[in-house]
Amino acid sequence: MSKDLTQRLKKLNHQADWVGLREVKGINQHCTARNGKFEQNSTTIDHGIMVEALVNGQFAYCGTADLSDHSLQMACDRATHLARHMSSWKIFPFNTDHRPAERGQYHSPARLSFTPATTGEIMDRLVDATQKMKVSDKIVNCKAQALLIEKEITLVSTAGSHIHQHICSFASNLSATAQEGTETQTRTTGSPCQQGGLELLQTQILGSESERIAKEALDLLKAEECPTGVYDLILAPDQLYLQVHESIGHPLELDRILGDERNYAGWSFVQLSDFGQLQYGSPLLNVVFDPTVDGEYASYAFDDAGLTATRQYLIKDGVLLRGLGGLDSQKRSSVPGVASTRASSWNRPPIDRMANINIEPGNSSFEEMISGVERGIFMSTNASWSIDDYRNKFQFGCEYGRLIENGKLTKIVKNPNYRGITSNFWHNLKKVGDPSTFKIWGASNCGKGEPNQMIQVGHAVPICLFENVDVFGGTS
Repeated sequence: MSKDLTQRLKKLNHQADWVGLREVKGINQHCTARNGKFEQNSTTIDHGIMVEALVNGQFAYCGTADLSDHSLQMACDRATHLARHMSSWKIFPFNTDHRPAERGQYHSPARLSFTPATTGEIMDRLVDATQKMKVSDKIVNCKAQALLIEKEITLVSTAGSHIHQHICSFASNLSATAQEGTETQTRTTGSPCQQGGLELLQTQILGSESERIAKEALDLLKAEECPTGVYDLILAPDQLYLQVHESIGHPLELDRILGDERNYAGWSFVQLSDFGQLQYGSPLLNVVFDPTVDGEYASYAFDDAGLTATRQYLIKDGVLLRGLGGLDSQKRSSVPGVASTRASSWNRPPIDRMANINIEPGNSSFEEMISGVERGIFMSTNASWSIDDYRNKFQFGCEYGRLIENGKLTKIVKNPNYRGITSNFWHNLKKVGDPSTFKIWGASNCGKGEPNQMIQVGHAVPICLFENVDVFGGTS
């Protein structure tokens, strides 16, 4: 990282009302093994500085990967020029209050550091996992992947901000494909991901998990097709997290509601007047924005605009309270938001994003949920999804299903799918799992913005029971 970014900021010659520098160095390592052999080990390193300038109520940006003083001055001049030029057409008058001075630091809870020497250990573990999946000649493809991300962010501003954050994370996926005749079924671990260091290799890439998914892939070859009809539905956390992501997270992004994303990612069925009024789901639904959770995938202390991150209710007792929007969108919309202005790297301006969006646990055990269902289906691990531009009508497919008959889990079913309308679905939330069912998940590839920004998002959720859900079989 550049030495003493504050001193470099002081050396800049500018005529802006406010200037911020955000330096980001990111290292991504992607390792893959397939069928007992090493397949891929790629590393990308990205390092640069984004200059943000405020002139006449308008923000503008310019980034540079050339870290010399001359290039940084040129980027500052360009950002200042763009802000001044665009200020005649600004849609909202911003001021220096929209970039408050903050100071602090954050470090991921990593006990074992990633180093070049650990690559061999990671690859050995991945190769071993694929070998353990080969429990039958019917297992025709075994794959194990790991994604390691290390990111260092420093943000300083003329208002006096000085923030440093060091984030380490680990994500993995194991996949076993079984085939018999023309029938093919794939079972995966669903891509668990958390912040932390090499110690996560020990907890995510387990031999027992390799054997479990391989055996379940074989079971699916013999399973009946998922039935079609209206059923009670129990979702495991490795499916429910994506339901939260698509039908709660994205619809609540304030820039989407304001129309900024309509050309690319769409709008939302939620309107600005709904905040504080809309009964989004049943009274059992409590959703929090919480980037302070230790080890969750999108934890941090400050967003990329420098705003302090705190835990906030988005939905309380089913009622919509807050949007997913940083200070800029909050001022534009007059809607309460959160510290969720985030950028994927130095060469992107920060926009409204999800961080950790979690459902609070309830008081029902998994056994209690099952025992209370006469006619239902338990589904786990996402296989496919589709949702409309307003985040309203959706369809999800899962890898694995079990029928629930008269309060008991019975036979396995393959190709289970369900569909619904967002508000109706969350209103049908009947039971929320207790802390013993609560699991941390997330996504490494949430895309948004033009130009596109791929970012890491966390979701921690319990097992949940929904009633009267439209269920159907077949690959989707």
